[in-house]
Amino acid sequence: MGKVVLVTGVARPLGARFAGRIAGQPGVDRVVGVDAAPPPSDLPPGVRYAQVDPRRPAVARVIAEHGVDTVVHLNVTALGHGGRAAVKESNVIGSMQLLGACQQAPGVRRLVVKSTTAVYGSAPRDPAVFGERTQPKALPPGGFARDAAEVEGYVRGFARRRPDVDVTVLRFANILGPDGDTPLAAYFRLPVLPTAFGHDPRLQFVHEDDALEVLRLAALGAAPGTYNVAGDGVLLLSQCARRLGRPTVPLLRPALGLVGRLARQLSAPADRAFSQEQLQLLTHGRVVDTAQLRDRFGYAPRWTTAEAFADFVAHTSAGPLPPERLTAVTDRVAARLAGMPGDHHPTPHQETRPR
Repeated sequence: MGKVVLVTGVARPLGARFAGRIAGQPGVDRVVGVDAAPPPSDLPPGVRYAQVDPRRPAVARVIAEHGVDTVVHLNVTALGHGGRAAVKESNVIGSMQLLGACQQAPGVRRLVVKSTTAVYGSAPRDPAVFGERTQPKALPPGGFARDAAEVEGYVRGFARRRPDVDVTVLRFANILGPDGDTPLAAYFRLPVLPTAFGHDPRLQFVHEDDALEVLRLAALGAAPGTYNVAGDGVLLLSQCARRLGRPTVPLLRPALGLVGRLARQLSAPADRAFSQEQLQLLTHGRVVDTAQLRDRFGYAPRWTTAEAFADFVAHTSAGPLPPERLTAVTDRVAARLAGMPGDHHPTPHQETRPR
């Protein structure tokens, strides 16, 4: 008998793609996808679907019925229906129910949990680079980041109670790619990007393909542990705006929060892009170290941060300003302000170097 893999969150693009990818792997006998809502389209061949509310104990029945030995939990997310309270309940209560079911299932031998680098927070006095052992100065104030931090705490408790289970927690930077189903992707699709006045945060991205490959390796037997997952290099928010061809509107922090609240009230596409953790990220940024991913886990992302963002741009409608023209103008202005020749252009290395 090969592996029997349970995948949560298959109603979302990443979950559906992962379920299809793992189903085609040698040594995988069966894949069961669960979610509270049916997938938007048919799941790939080889994936059985069970509609299960993650807040209910029915998932234990699915694990027992199929003899699941590997669980990949992708259902901790910033997106959802029914408002913030419903999303939190799905994230936290759903994870508790899943972990309880895994604890009672003697056949479960591997657990993989998709988390986020947002658990480190974003604050003005943060370290330049976060490692996996870096403790945040304070728990995230709320939202998706707080949910993920709580879920990680429950996962650590599960690992202590079931030392026979290999547990892997993957802290992903913002995932980008053609699908772009994230709050930050929604922010980047705005025609004009509101930014925090006086701040140009450093950002990291991981491409969807790298995220899927890391999940695949974790499910099939890579070394368990907690890992940061991000593409090499960083981009400044101003560079992202130029590459998108979108103008920015610098706002004082209170005004930036007001824009977010108005967007939520109007149910605009940006309603998920202005949560508290997103405001912090767009103000202070966040960069993580990925040495453990390479050295212990054994994977080096194929897409850099800049390349992942470029692929996202290629599948996103162009902004009102041509990127080449916007870049040339802003570079000339920056050069003159710095007292440098007007035709100076930074090299790619200079452009992506952390400040």
